[in-house]
Amino acid sequence: MSILSFLFGEQNLPDTIKILDREEYKNAISKGKVQLVDVRTHAEFMSGHIKGANNIDFFQGSAFESAFSKMKKEKPVYLYCQSGNRSQKAARRLVEMGFTEVYDLRGGYRTWSY
Repeated sequence: MSILSFLFGEQNLPDTIKILDREEYKNAISKGKVQLVDVRTHAEFMSGHIKGANNIDFFQGSAFESAFSKMKKEKPVYLYCQSGNRSQKAARRLVEMGFTEVYDLRGGYRTWSY
């Protein structure tokens, strides 16, 4: 186990959650219509986001769960936040809600430079 995965909690993720580096993530989301979600606040989203992303704020509690309940649980979901911390928490919540394939951007939007 690397010190980074220890520090950032990746070692305890369920098998249904995969952390992708930015190249893997970019390739995955460019293959067609995907469920791409920015879990940052609305203000963060408006300051810049990945093209095609929907904004579902992780901190909005029941509104967060309500928005995801309308999405297809059997289709992959691609998440990101600013640094990767919130999106990992969001990914865990989605697994609890029944999503079967969740992908997270390692390092978050701050690593995105496309």
